[in-house]
Amino acid sequence: MTVSGYATEVLVSTDWAQQHIDDSNVRFVEVDVDTTAYEQSHIPGAVGWNWTSQLSDGIRRDIASREEFSKLLQQGGIGPDTTIVLYGDNNNWFAAWAYWQLKLYGHRDVRILNGGRKFWLDNGLPLSTDVPSYPATDYELPEVDYSLRAFRDDILPRLDDPQLVLVDVRSPAEFNGEVIAPPGMSETAQRAGHIPGAASIPWAQTVREDGTFKSREELEQLYSAKGVTSDKDVIAYCRIGERSSHSWFVLHELLGFRRVRNYDGSWTEWGSMVGMPIEKPVPAGVA
Repeated sequence: MTVSGYATEVLVSTDWAQQHIDDSNVRFVEVDVDTTAYEQSHIPGAVGWNWTSQLSDGIRRDIASREEFSKLLQQGGIGPDTTIVLYGDNNNWFAAWAYWQLKLYGHRDVRILNGGRKFWLDNGLPLSTDVPSYPATDYELPEVDYSLRAFRDDILPRLDDPQLVLVDVRSPAEFNGEVIAPPGMSETAQRAGHIPGAASIPWAQTVREDGTFKSREELEQLYSAKGVTSDKDVIAYCRIGERSSHSWFVLHELLGFRRVRNYDGSWTEWGSMVGMPIEKPVPAGVA
């Protein structure tokens, strides 16, 4: 069954997933931080997407182009009417990033498996190492719609605008300027700190220990306590856009905020640009 109680029914349970493993109209897609995890095991019939090479353009430092993304869907046997169910490690970090991109490109039916890879493994549910092959489709995605995406110039002129709320979803250590990036992450910036006026609401506060999302009431309280309400323009950011996609998913899809965007340029862009204002609670010379 779908997971109810949220603004939209975009979360599916593991029970629903098991009932639809052999459904030809449903395609499970695994997207992990650890790009080797899919090869180790995955949901039977699921295809794997590599976020570093298939969901991003390393030359342009951008999301995948419409042409490349269309090709990826075609190869996975996905058509315009296919229900795509995304899941992954790290409580669905990059699954949410893929979800956000699919919404930018207008795919109609996209969902996320509540709890992701962690919940599936922890509960001993069926796994496979077989890589499936599906008949290719001729699916061509629509042109990208940037209404869900924020850019640097959407933020810079509005830093003093009370109607704009910036949500920094990184760890407190990153927000405070103690570190620039989490351990083991290669993408970084020239400076540590955060965008002036941003509220610190780490993405991990939106999920339970088992990896499933907190209730709608808990999530609403989490954000409203920091002044993040549905009547504001809300922009989430992190380091490269994947964790902020997760928070965007919570705000836009689970809580139903209509005016929320993901700034995927995030700190790697803002923290490296000459002349961009930042706040850094940790004294200069640290980090």
